[in-house]
Amino acid sequence: MTDSAQSQSTSTYQVTKTDQEWREQLSPEEYAVLRQAGTERPFVGEYTDTTTEGVYSCRACNAELFRSETKFESHCGWPSFYAPLAEDRVEYLEDRSLGRVRTEVRCATCGSHLGHVFEGEGYDTPTDQRFCMNSISLTLSPLGD
Repeated sequence: MTDSAQSQSTSTYQVTKTDQEWREQLSPEEYAVLRQAGTERPFVGEYTDTTTEGVYSCRACNAELFRSETKFESHCGWPSFYAPLAEDRVEYLEDRSLGRVRTEVRCATCGSHLGHVFEGEGYDTPTDQRFCMNSISLTLSPLGD
């Protein structure tokens, strides 16, 4: 996604910041994924294989997005969930990069890029969906914290 596409709808989010404010808050790696719709390399993310129980929040604005009970092992190289905490926590955009149509998933609170959602891949989950998220887009708060 281009920077102009990212900034087109920023005024509709509960959390809005200037590009400079995002750059000051986030590391260069976080900024590249969260604000420029980048993708971290597979199998390197902090939450790819974690089984810790807790809540996954947006690293940019701390909005709660996913719970550990919906996380499953997809062996794709990124943390995968079969459903968000609630549908109003995320938003979906058509992504035509890479020469194919995919569905981008963004945080509905701040508009930050989280990853993509895929359907019909044959995973044995209640929704038949795989929310393939970038670890760098998330922060895990273990239960009891």
